[in-house]
Amino acid sequence: MSSVDEILPAGDKMKKTLCWISDMFKTHPDKSRQQIISEAEIRFDLSPKECDFVDRKLRDEVSDCE
Repeated sequence: MSSVDEILPAGDKMKKTLCWISDMFKTHPDKSRQQIISEAEIRFDLSPKECDFVDRKLRDEVSDCE
């Protein structure tokens, strides 16, 4: 079973990812949603499962980055 220390960074990683993507939507409206998610995949070393989560999350709501 994973320790708490192993779980928390993943949540922090996803929050940073969603905030970065949100900022990219604002600063680069010319880029497609898929382009931005693909850049996030590389930048934050996301697994395919994490990319699916990000895509679903962005469809459901705007992330709160404050």
